[in-house]
Amino acid sequence: MKYGRFDDKKKEYVITTPTTPYPWINYLGTQDFFSLVSNTAGGYCFYKDARLRRITRYRYNNVPVDMNGRYFYINDNGKVWSPGWKPVKNDLDSYECRHGMGYTRIRGSKNGIDAAVVMFVPLDDDAEIHKVTVKNVSGRKKTLALFSSIEFCLWNAQDDMTNFQRNLNTGEVEIEEGGRVIYHTTEYRERRDHFAFYSVNCPVKGFDSSRDEFLGANSGFDAPETVMKAKPRNSVADGWHPMASHCVEISLKPGEERTLVFVLGYVENDHNDKWESPGAANKAKAHALMQKFSDTKAVDAALKALGAYWQSLLSIYSVKSPDAKLNRMVNIWNQYQCMVTFNLSRSASFFESGIGRGMGFRDSNQDILGCTHQIPERVRQ
Repeated sequence: MKYGRFDDKKKEYVITTPTTPYPWINYLGTQDFFSLVSNTAGGYCFYKDARLRRITRYRYNNVPVDMNGRYFYINDNGKVWSPGWKPVKNDLDSYECRHGMGYTRIRGSKNGIDAAVVMFVPLDDDAEIHKVTVKNVSGRKKTLALFSSIEFCLWNAQDDMTNFQRNLNTGEVEIEEGGRVIYHTTEYRERRDHFAFYSVNCPVKGFDSSRDEFLGANSGFDAPETVMKAKPRNSVADGWHPMASHCVEISLKPGEERTLVFVLGYVENDHNDKWESPGAANKAKAHALMQKFSDTKAVDAALKALGAYWQSLLSIYSVKSPDAKLNRMVNIWNQYQCMVTFNLSRSASFFESGIGRGMGFRDSNQDILGCTHQIPERVRQ
């Protein structure tokens, strides 16, 4: 069984079926903000520390594996599907995932609708960008409901999985602009200087920030009630399980497409500058980040800059041999893997819980062996 192929020209691995034996993942981020994304859009993200600054929730060793991620649902006149196949798992007319250098592209189509999602972490920003393009190739007018979905972790990933008698009482969110921006502010008032947010660059039909309301009493992420009925509940989480979901109504003429930009961001304020006014969090950094990626032109420029960054790293050392496979691994994938290992070390991996602290002197020496030629100043640091 063949599941994919290498595209050497684009420096991508192309996965042609969502039903791989195990999830195939990519690692995004270069400095402080990191994400893990599978070929079906599963995974999680964090800021610097996979345990203590976990932004989104992931369920390890679950059945089935690879549960929770950054999901998008399309309700096309009652027919619901996801471009990454999961979590809905309805058969797609076409599917492709491209894991590239610091980004992942997932494309799926069904019932005359083509949907593409590009996910990446910009070079100098603490955020994960989701560029979603929906195109009508059906030959007739289509009106769709597009739902986003991410589930917030309550920061400490280890405590999040165990201390339920406390955690189910602490979850907090704030809503801006009718649900266009959903903030995760758990414990910001009490003891933290950081918060997260999930935004979209257009008005929304509705939103949800309570997982229980979004899913419904007897449903899972494969068939959330709000998505199946195309009726967001505008829920505001108070304790329990905070999440973020936007509902955007999209009308497309034949051949027409629409692109949306979602920003999953992290903000950490100076302790003396955490309040805009008494009781109101200082959201200036969040607003600046949303404004920076408010249109597709800025997103495309950031993605181009990311490509240039990786090209510069990979061009420092290269080989030319008669063996195309040797060239591919030495010039692209081994060097990419060494940089990922340098950035994440043993703090996070897909089926490991992301709460480990097993990095010592020997581990650090191992991690720098493969990338000293690329980033000597960081290695020296």
